[in-house]
Amino acid sequence: MSGSDQASRRQVRVAGARDKAPPSLQALAAEAESLKASDRRGFLKGLLAIGGAAATGQAVAVTAAGSLPPLVPPWTRSLGRGVVSKPYGEPSAYEKDVLRRTVPWLTAESISSISMTPLQNLKGLITPNGLVFERYHAGVPEIDPEQHRLMIHGLVERPLIFTMQALQRFPSVSDIKFIECPANGGMEWKGPQMAGLQFTHGMLSCCEWTGVRLSTLLAEVGVKPEGKWLLAEGADGAAMARSIPIEKALDDTLVVYAQNGEALRPEQGYPVRLLNPGWEGNTSVKWLRRIEVGNQPWQMREETSKYTDLMADGRARKFTFVQECNSVITSPCPERPWQEAGWYEIEGLAWSGRGRVKAVDISFDGGVSWLNAALKGMVMSKSLTRFGYRFKWPGGPLLLQSRALDETGYVQPTLRQLREQRGVNSIYHKNAIHTWRVEADGSVRNVQML
Repeated sequence: MSGSDQASRRQVRVAGARDKAPPSLQALAAEAESLKASDRRGFLKGLLAIGGAAATGQAVAVTAAGSLPPLVPPWTRSLGRGVVSKPYGEPSAYEKDVLRRTVPWLTAESISSISMTPLQNLKGLITPNGLVFERYHAGVPEIDPEQHRLMIHGLVERPLIFTMQALQRFPSVSDIKFIECPANGGMEWKGPQMAGLQFTHGMLSCCEWTGVRLSTLLAEVGVKPEGKWLLAEGADGAAMARSIPIEKALDDTLVVYAQNGEALRPEQGYPVRLLNPGWEGNTSVKWLRRIEVGNQPWQMREETSKYTDLMADGRARKFTFVQECNSVITSPCPERPWQEAGWYEIEGLAWSGRGRVKAVDISFDGGVSWLNAALKGMVMSKSLTRFGYRFKWPGGPLLLQSRALDETGYVQPTLRQLREQRGVNSIYHKNAIHTWRVEADGSVRNVQML
């Protein structure tokens, strides 16, 4: 059976529709090579034609404000605002739609809800502080850092209470790491529900985090030999708490007080939070006030009733800390459709809580065939990784997918593989290969390949 026959027989879920396979990838690649030079010549000819029209007084399309070349735009003919009018910088007014967004029906109250990062609008690896996704269990507490303390006690030799000033006297470290809610994509276990990338994958951000290693603080208090687990508790109204194995605490866990070069935002845990790189965001307890060392996990509400994985046989897995290898195409996506046939760079993000992303593949036919994408920029452990693939779209439907591989050899699973292992009743840890259907007009829809 040919690849195109296989693609046409696979089940595609938008609302149960079937799709034809895209044109042959080999044919597209050959056409792309043959047209590169002619496309460049055509582009230069177009520029010369515009210049000639301007020189001879012929009509050139400009905006209503008359701002396009060769005209001088109005903002070049006047002074701008001074340096003291906005002491704290903010984005351009033309970027006003780049915002965190929430799903109103997701929770009963905003104080225990989630807002999503607009991944479709971001470039590079770092998520701006004002766009980092939010997750609350009892709203955002307003904490005076002068009155805040971090207590470390339990199975330790020297229980200590640290002020914020004392924490910042220890040697600091800065690490670029992603943070992800384990419910990211969880609304899609049984079928495609969300219309855009921001809502399918937006519980994900990546920042430079600055603080002190938890291992440094634990060395100060002296963990007793029987100390095997830690309980991290927040100062919010929910007293949010999670059990953390001592091995993680001594490995790469940070006690963080700064994010992307400035103090933590209140919604991100000001004045101090925990960060467990690569693990469920829920374990990175915000507004950190207490760490207790014990000999076993505490079995808190957020690790028994919540944040467990309901399996097909009715059992629930606990302590599935690691955020598995995952990826998604960010352009095109429903919020960023293609406007016309031609050259595009398909872009996306990949990440793994197990370490570095080693490779990312792209499929145009719903997973029948794969091509290797380029990893772009810095590739770091437990950080977002950018990937890209240059593609000349001839028009016509595509089934776009990305598939990531990390340095441990873990390969991002298909939805079928994930369901075979986990069933369909879970919420957390949905890292299946995601599918965008590109329509003939360039619009993009969220679909599922089964």
